[in-house]
Amino acid sequence: MPKYIKIGFAISVVLLFFYCNKKIENTETMVSGNTEILVDETLTPIIEGEIAVFESDYTAKIKIKSKSETEVLQSLLKDSIQIAILSKKLSKEDSLYLTNRKIFPKQTMFATDAIALISNKSNNDTIIALQDVIDFMKGKTISNIKGLVFDNPNSSTVRLLNGIANLKVTPEKNIFSFKTNEEVIKYVSENNGMIGVVGVSWLMEPTEKIEKYKENIQVLSVKPINGSKYFYPSQNNLAEKTYPLARDLYIVNCQTFAGLGNGFEVFLKGDRGQRIILKSGLLPIKIPGRNISIQK
Repeated sequence: MPKYIKIGFAISVVLLFFYCNKKIENTETMVSGNTEILVDETLTPIIEGEIAVFESDYTAKIKIKSKSETEVLQSLLKDSIQIAILSKKLSKEDSLYLTNRKIFPKQTMFATDAIALISNKSNNDTIIALQDVIDFMKGKTISNIKGLVFDNPNSSTVRLLNGIANLKVTPEKNIFSFKTNEEVIKYVSENNGMIGVVGVSWLMEPTEKIEKYKENIQVLSVKPINGSKYFYPSQNNLAEKTYPLARDLYIVNCQTFAGLGNGFEVFLKGDRGQRIILKSGLLPIKIPGRNISIQK
């Protein structure tokens, strides 16, 4: 047998072995198997709740990796994990980068949530003007704000407020950041005059640690720029689009097969997933129906 034929045969055997092993290992379907999902840390509580119910219904195991928005995007673009939960759509540049690699991300909106501004309960004010927050970020002195506290310098909360303020770089003076929303809530509960910027789902579904800090904080009603009224981050105000710091939530699925990315997306948009959103205090994309039984 000629040498080149032997080499070609050996390569074919190796490729066939690799393909067969890959096929055996890839046992993930839309409702079974194991996968990992990247989650914007500000959205962790609501996604943990959704996954808990999803896993109770199906033979699936989804591991959450909570990171800042910037870190989630970096991991998604590196293809280390193919499913992500974000509070924005991918940029044109990010989408083009993926499509050039023959990856076609599916982006599906499943809810609307809000960024909440919180203060210490010893603060007599329960309202705040968004313009004052923006002016403070630009270096102006605002009497009722000693400092702004973010969860992470790479967070989606920072991106949103920087965008409203037309700031390319977050100022350093009296602007503080930690690593998690939990740390922000703790810090604000212990320091008067500080305004915390957190994902509202951390307040709607608090962890045991946060529960003990909640009694020392208050969620502020916010006046939009050029507005005259103050609005609380309630479901009703999110639905009427009056709360100025609302944002839409998306599941981004880059899987190239019908795996748990597709299954979890269907679940989020379905009746059970939307009921969890509704119960959590966020706004679902569709209000689940209610059956009324009339008895004599």
